[in-house]
Amino acid sequence: MKNNNFYLFGTLLAMLLSTSATSAVEKPVNSEKIAKPVQQNIEVAIPALDADAKKLLDQASKRVSNINTREFQALIKPRANTVVIDVRNPDEITLLGGYIRAENYFNIPRGQLEFKISTLVSGKDTPIVVYDDFNQRSPLAADSLGNLGYTNVKNYAEGFYKWKQAGLPVKYDDMAPDSFLYRKPVEVIPGVWSAIGETGPGSYENSGHNNNLSFIITDAGVVVMNSGDNYLLAQSLHEEIKKLTRQPVKYVVLENSQGHAMLGSNYWKEQGAKIIAHKDAAKIIEEHGEDILQSMRRRARDKAFKTAVVIPDIIIGDKYELNMGSWKLEVLYLGPSHSPGDLSLWIPASKLMISGDLAFHQRMPPLFEDTDTAAWLATWTKFEAMGAKYVIPGHGVPTNMEEVTKVTKGYLEFLRGKVAEIIKKGGSLNEAYEIDQTPFAYLDTYYELHIKNAGMVFREMEF
Repeated sequence: MKNNNFYLFGTLLAMLLSTSATSAVEKPVNSEKIAKPVQQNIEVAIPALDADAKKLLDQASKRVSNINTREFQALIKPRANTVVIDVRNPDEITLLGGYIRAENYFNIPRGQLEFKISTLVSGKDTPIVVYDDFNQRSPLAADSLGNLGYTNVKNYAEGFYKWKQAGLPVKYDDMAPDSFLYRKPVEVIPGVWSAIGETGPGSYENSGHNNNLSFIITDAGVVVMNSGDNYLLAQSLHEEIKKLTRQPVKYVVLENSQGHAMLGSNYWKEQGAKIIAHKDAAKIIEEHGEDILQSMRRRARDKAFKTAVVIPDIIIGDKYELNMGSWKLEVLYLGPSHSPGDLSLWIPASKLMISGDLAFHQRMPPLFEDTDTAAWLATWTKFEAMGAKYVIPGHGVPTNMEEVTKVTKGYLEFLRGKVAEIIKKGGSLNEAYEIDQTPFAYLDTYYELHIKNAGMVFREMEF
């Protein structure tokens, strides 16, 4: 089934089209700019094969079990436990249009398959589906796995481009290959821009840009939300800002103390910007910033160049006002939510909230040891009372209150309710791990987080 929730661009567009634009500040974002990555326009020709190659491929195809798109979809439903192996080379995936979204996805290039498969799939009866772009390498890969003793291997014979042309869920390692940014900034409403990050984990390919890097161009300077994961990423964002305005960046607001929010701060300080953080986040940066930096360096390698931890310049409590010419902005701490010291940036005149990690809608909310889900729900009541018309969440495309409420509040209430039932009957942590969370399986990072989240909520509510 086509998952219309995978990219919720239509939600924002429908919301905006149903609203009368009474002033220039309410002009809506062009959702098409966000929805269509550069790679979608790349045409890839089917490689020509000589007679010997065709014969080899035909023989392999007859020996393996071939499936079509409908059959493939059935095999990768949540909890199906099917391992999906893309046998293309990593640069093909990055530059030529992404990969198929699946729970147990691995990229193992065809030339490395025989050497790496046992480290990822030990059970010889594990269900496996292999695919490539045009069904030229995958039949050979499936045949090879059969020769290695794997007994439940299927070949997706229609290939990646048929899947993509059908509008089925696709993930991207990088949507702006000419920049450290995962995706270039788009204008949400006049003067408010956001470079929307990957909704999956940070990686070398996305340069740690897996959150939203937003900015507001005022008549008295630029205010940036989130410094970025590293110095070079912050620099890349600044290059895009300078294409739009000559105004200097005056302030950078850190949504929290996580690396992708604060590790680019030293670049911005070099530009003369003041770094703003909540007191709880600032304390974590001071005490654990170097550990967070070292973790990023292991992932980013050379892309961590020049990155250093700096202490914020302006440390706030519940509210800090920024009067930027004709723009009145409010940096707000509405209460506990995703992590200590989560800040939001509010534009009262347009009722636009850059919510940070207070709100999620395309990505499953991650829960940590210090996440208090009951307090998060109490904070949500304050957030709803603000009456936001537009929401730029910490992750995912700009949207509205209805969408973030459905996912964030809805998920927290759902999971707490299920855990409460288990605790009431004297159940165990293992039962919490088995909670059926598939109503939320359409969210990015569902597979990475849902079991962990259940354990976090169980421990929180049990004690």
